[in-house]
Amino acid sequence: MSTIASSQFSRTGKTAIYLSLVLAVALVVGVLVGAKLVFSRAADQPVGMTELPAPLADSAECNAVLDALPEKVLSHDRAEIAEPAPAGVAAWASSSTERITFRCGIDLPMQYNEYSQVQDIDGVSWLQVSDVTPGSTLSTWYTINRSPVVAVTADEVSLGSADNPVAELAGATSTLPVVASQPNPAPLSQLATGDGGECGSLMAALPDSLPDDYSRIDVPEANTAAWAALGREPVVLRCGVAPPANYEAGARLTQVDDIPWFEDTTLANGTTSSTWFALGRSTDIAVSAPQEMGNAAVVTLGKLIAEHTSEQP
Repeated sequence: MSTIASSQFSRTGKTAIYLSLVLAVALVVGVLVGAKLVFSRAADQPVGMTELPAPLADSAECNAVLDALPEKVLSHDRAEIAEPAPAGVAAWASSSTERITFRCGIDLPMQYNEYSQVQDIDGVSWLQVSDVTPGSTLSTWYTINRSPVVAVTADEVSLGSADNPVAELAGATSTLPVVASQPNPAPLSQLATGDGGECGSLMAALPDSLPDDYSRIDVPEANTAAWAALGREPVVLRCGVAPPANYEAGARLTQVDDIPWFEDTTLANGTTSSTWFALGRSTDIAVSAPQEMGNAAVVTLGKLIAEHTSEQP
């Protein structure tokens, strides 16, 4: 009797376990299907794009490029644009965050200058500009040698490490007329020249790299060094400049180690960089650095300035 009961219990227990497994698998499948439906609905939603200054957005050239754009970019499907739709725009999306937007006919960014690092893809030159808003991971790529100018924006987090959203758009944008765009002057290049008597030792001691993956680049100007990082404005040091014209007694200074720095905010000129002057040295020195770097550049360079230049008598 006990053997029969035990056998019945065993069969019942196994049935319960199998049923539980089937239900668990069904639940997982249901969650995945539900998630897929949510993302599919998000991808099917029109992409909203704000109106931005774009004087050539409705030009024949931009309209031709829009017609030549691919239906997929990095596996994202071409999306509708929410009304009111600006002229000269397109988008591709897989979800509310995985999307790529395209604008034609805009102006070149102020960040484009003589020290900018430009990428060439199939004959089209692109300048990457990362959004410096805290918490943002967006980047925009601008065509530099084509007119009208094209801008492509994507979230760097949603891109694969080897993915470049403009690689699949080079074919369409290469049909635009080739131009030689005039870059903005290099940072600090328009400052007046001063006494550069002690610059030799400092220039020889400057490092090949700075924090945040900045690497030194060759520049033709005397007593000038520059460091660049992809997507960011350069860090520039110029030794032997004239005293800051906007400095007045009592102006706010920032003391970093042994160097008092004066930040001249009037020289930003639409960029995200600040111009700093190292005060109290026998030779006046200026540093241009992106604001998102904080004090990293002036801390590193300030130590070398203090070591290789003498104090003002």
